[in-house]
Amino acid sequence: MLLHVIARGKIGRSPEADMVDRYARRMATGALGPLRVTELPDRGGQPPPVPAGPVRTVVLDERGRQLGSSEFARVLERWRDDGVREARFLIGAADGHDEAQRGAADLLLGFGAMTWPHMLARVMLVEQLWRATSIVSGHPYHREG
Repeated sequence: MLLHVIARGKIGRSPEADMVDRYARRMATGALGPLRVTELPDRGGQPPPVPAGPVRTVVLDERGRQLGSSEFARVLERWRDDGVREARFLIGAADGHDEAQRGAADLLLGFGAMTWPHMLARVMLVEQLWRATSIVSGHPYHREG
């Protein structure tokens, strides 16, 4: 299953970009699948076409469900096992997502009630994708608690 982060805004050369790259390298041969990051301009631009086969869309939104790392890993594992070809994770620009995007999501995911800068949200998401990969593969790094 492809884990595809589609984010508004250019991350450029920055500490956040370095962190995203570091987690992406760790996930290259992960139990859930490879990671791809697609950047879109703050306004306009369209996500890549949806591939054939089952796709799930996760929209990051401050009003979304707050999942623990293990629960998030199990959702992704279930999708993978059900034959989902791609899981798309949408990170909006400063204004977030419109009601149609939120309503069409398979999962509305939140990192808490606070508003996070979209560059930092990207790092947090990719870290959680790496952590989910570690949990699913039984890596001892993640501990419940």
